[in-house]
Amino acid sequence: MIKDNKQNLQFFESRSMRSLYDAMESWQQENQKRLLAVNIQKDGDSFCCIALTNPSEVVITGPDHTGTWRQAHVTQFGYLHVKS
Repeated sequence: MIKDNKQNLQFFESRSMRSLYDAMESWQQENQKRLLAVNIQKDGDSFCCIALTNPSEVVITGPDHTGTWRQAHVTQFGYLHVKS
């Protein structure tokens, strides 16, 4: 099954900073994604975090047949762009 990789907004909420950290770390390990930016605020008795992930992780490819390294990323439209 292919995951929809275009959504990059995540929300985390917890009663303590430590449990918020644990939830975020667990999410990262489970989803194998990095958090690009986070904003943590106190909301009532909870700590809340809105986080942005990379919709698609940057892929660094190996050298091509000429020995030149290439860098690739997925565009906002879901296409793979390889720098030449």
